[in-house]
Amino acid sequence: MSVEFRNISKRYGTDPSAPLVVKDISFVIVQGTLTTILGPSGCGKTTVLRMIAGLESPTAGQVIVSGRDVTTLGPADRNVSMMFQSYALFPHMNVGENVRYGLKMSGVAKDTARTRADEALKNVGLVGFDERLPSELSGGQQQRVALARALVLEPAVLLFDEPLSNLDARLRREMREEIRSLQQRLGLTVAYVTHDQSEALAVSDQIIVMDDGGIAQSGTPHDLYERPDTEFVAGFMGEAMLFPAVAATDGSVQLGPLRIVPAQRLAAGAVKVAVRPEAWQIHRAGSAGAAALSGTLLKSAYLGSLFEYTFETVLGTVFVVSPELTTVLPLGAEVVLTLAEHGVSVVKVSTPAAR
Repeated sequence: MSVEFRNISKRYGTDPSAPLVVKDISFVIVQGTLTTILGPSGCGKTTVLRMIAGLESPTAGQVIVSGRDVTTLGPADRNVSMMFQSYALFPHMNVGENVRYGLKMSGVAKDTARTRADEALKNVGLVGFDERLPSELSGGQQQRVALARALVLEPAVLLFDEPLSNLDARLRREMREEIRSLQQRLGLTVAYVTHDQSEALAVSDQIIVMDDGGIAQSGTPHDLYERPDTEFVAGFMGEAMLFPAVAATDGSVQLGPLRIVPAQRLAAGAVKVAVRPEAWQIHRAGSAGAAALSGTLLKSAYLGSLFEYTFETVLGTVFVVSPELTTVLPLGAEVVLTLAEHGVSVVKVSTPAAR
């Protein structure tokens, strides 16, 4: 294993009554994999990353990197590189100098530093950019320089703090693909912090969802999307809508006129059903039988590759994403809705104590 947190807690300041920003969390990032720490602003995810880097010290617990307890060690003694949201390039240095800077500070010989920097720039697709200044580069190119500067140090663990937040949508998609491809090709161990669910789903081997300083759930992207454990995870991953429902003694769940058989049997009683927008299937009124949900179209938005619809139903408003572009529904259209097998999860009702 490359990174392990053992019962880590963190509070700022020395007052023992001060609130914990990270609350007794444990997890493992396996060597050669990418783990994303995901959650809303203020959940503690960046504090976790900074504790891996050695920029913050835990109040309690142990940080293990490559089998070594580094809890009390500073950043320079951990063999960890961190790529910041702002890139933090030196504006007066050219690309080559920026990439070689960390090696220079570590006393690496000039020829060796140049060879390693050339290889790092090759890995991020910036061969021939050595003499350019950061001001002469696009945002995506500046990010690649920052990535090369982190890679050239050959760290045991590479850390990313919201690395794509300063880029436009197209560049974000390109760079997340680049980071994932590079991580897999070089076998890097990566901890990656973001608040963007689609970004996390696209790049991760493991996702750790944080809520209010604790771990709400961890697992593969597929597990978290299709099998959330809690209302929070269901609502946070993929914009699921939550509906109150009732689990019967036979294990089925009744959601209005719809009957659902969840993958895991729940105790009879009140539950919540999390439905992704793409799980709804739209039919002409009267064409789907009795086990369907009637709806009236309230809003419609065309997004090029899909339509977004909002329907009024007995369950309340229902948000639907449809790839069907040949048939445009007019406002006020009467339809019936059924559910696909994917994108539907049943979770227990959260109590205040659980949160």
